[in-house]
Amino acid sequence: MLVNYSDHTPDFRLTHCLFINGRLLDPLVPELLEGVQVLVRDGVVREVSEHAIDAPGARVVNLRGRTLMPGLIDLHVHVMASQLNLSGLVRQPNVFVTLRAIPILRGMLRRGFTTVRDAGGAGLPLKQAVESGLAQGPRLFVSGRAMSQTGGHGDMNPQSDFNGDQLHCACCVRAGAISRVVDGVDALRRAVREEFQMGADQIKIMASGGVASPTDPIGAFGYSEDEIRAVTEEARGRGTYVMAHAYTAAAIERAVRCGVRTIEHANLCDAAAAALMAAHQAFAVPTLVTYEALATEGARYGLSPESVAKIAEVKDAGLHALETLRNAGVKIGFGTDLLGESHRLQSEEFRIRAQVLSIPEIIASATTTAAEVLRQQGKLGRLQADAIADLLIVDGNPLADLACLAGQGERIAVVMKAGRVEFGDLGTL
Repeated sequence: MLVNYSDHTPDFRLTHCLFINGRLLDPLVPELLEGVQVLVRDGVVREVSEHAIDAPGARVVNLRGRTLMPGLIDLHVHVMASQLNLSGLVRQPNVFVTLRAIPILRGMLRRGFTTVRDAGGAGLPLKQAVESGLAQGPRLFVSGRAMSQTGGHGDMNPQSDFNGDQLHCACCVRAGAISRVVDGVDALRRAVREEFQMGADQIKIMASGGVASPTDPIGAFGYSEDEIRAVTEEARGRGTYVMAHAYTAAAIERAVRCGVRTIEHANLCDAAAAALMAAHQAFAVPTLVTYEALATEGARYGLSPESVAKIAEVKDAGLHALETLRNAGVKIGFGTDLLGESHRLQSEEFRIRAQVLSIPEIIASATTTAAEVLRQQGKLGRLQADAIADLLIVDGNPLADLACLAGQGERIAVVMKAGRVEFGDLGTL
């Protein structure tokens, strides 16, 4: 059921409800907790108890054995990327790009992702649209436009005898431009400050070559170390951090030494790079499902031949890197990095990770670890007193069968974000 945001009756905005007769999934506990009651009021979890909660006036919701769990968190999405051909996306009219982001956001929320971190493209206006109810979607942590050097992963100009600066000019904003080309320490400092001024929560940089960009080899370095340090210094000055696209071990090590906090993808990470990440308490955010999607349907949906040829370099290495990171003690967050029509495959990341990680490790990556990356411990990722009331009611036990979280949310009976029922009906449980 789609929520009518103009309707403020208790059925649509439940400010006071008590969940009973369910099984609580706490990501810090390896088994479901029986007989736990959860009280939600004014969008916040007020109490979690193994004993009966006295809650006069609360609506009692009988879960009838269903699983109650925290909302999921995806740390690497591109909600503005409604097509795989990113260079073509830049040329799309702004209104088209923006409107096409709306069903992408709604689909994420329906799959149980109540919070996402956008890794390039989304800015403050879209975040405000969701917060105000103008658009239905997950809570957004936005990066603005990602930073790329000329010829790097964010430079979508084709290889030619001239550089098409018009794609990245600062005098106008293209909604489809998920990155901006900036070179040099001083220019980067200004660009970072501009993104913060426009509402970025964190900064994204390109620290190695990539798949979807036309002219940079996977093994190419991104910014110089001086440039990376300038960006991380600016972020620290704003009380936040830098996330870096990086594939190779050498690129990962450079980024971490220069102060980057989260490494995105990391498909070609080796044991030494993983050990360095662990020593610096850097996080990894693998995005394995996107390579499967690009390999199987990328060409059909407009991915360039140059990008298709790069997929094999990183796809098969992803699972090995995931194991390497886990063995080194690196904290691993959940990410997907899907583009265009492939957004529907978001929950397939659970299935792929299950080839290496245990189910509790996978669920933690999308809840407690993800909340730590966002610096939202105690607010997101667990159902505990004073946490934001983001919760899912699931048919089945996700700790025994990740298929409960698969598909488009078919086995997620209710999605609640900040105390509001976004999908489902508590009255029909």
